[in-house]
Amino acid sequence: MVINSLADLNSLKSAPQLSDIQAKKLLEELETKIMNSDWITIGIMASHDYEAIEALKSISRKYTSIKFKDLESLNAHGSVFLKGNQKTGNVLIRSENGLGEGILLTCQYEGDSSESLTYGPFPLNFFTN
Repeated sequence: MVINSLADLNSLKSAPQLSDIQAKKLLEELETKIMNSDWITIGIMASHDYEAIEALKSISRKYTSIKFKDLESLNAHGSVFLKGNQKTGNVLIRSENGLGEGILLTCQYEGDSSESLTYGPFPLNFFTN
């Protein structure tokens, strides 16, 4: 499958392998969406809790305005789903089998000005470059 835009990811259960060129293009498109939103929520599907937590930390390192609380207290066994809310700083994690792998990012808006849209899944290392 050819990945040229955020819309190309919509039907995927797991994040695809991306070339550097694809990742750069997707990140440019995504950053516009992030900057135009009021806050974001992040869902991370991973094989282990430490992979999900590291992926979330990579987002906070890339975007210093996006912070989360109490990451050191998070743990779950086996495959996990992690959800972080930029507005509250809260993060939850739970064990969940049968999920794909990757990062889902939802741009949220105050009031009814815009519809919240989810983008991804992105590879777990998407925000480390």
